[in-house]
Amino acid sequence: MRVDIYCRDEAQGKHSYLAVPEGKPIPQEATSTDWHPEAQHVEVDDDHDDLSKYHIEQPLAQIGAKGYAITGVSAQF
Repeated sequence: MRVDIYCRDEAQGKHSYLAVPEGKPIPQEATSTDWHPEAQHVEVDDDHDDLSKYHIEQPLAQIGAKGYAITGVSAQF
């Protein structure tokens, strides 16, 4: 699966990342936050379900459950 990645600035110089299926808009519940584009057409390997570069755990499972994947609160960098 390919996804588009968005970023938002957090306190203390940290960042959160949001992954949505390629070409899909940011879901309604996440649009109230100030996301800006970070990367497009990022490949998520179906066998590894990993976006560790963006500190997103199990992105395919998250996308399947809620339509997007987001950095975990404990993993914000």
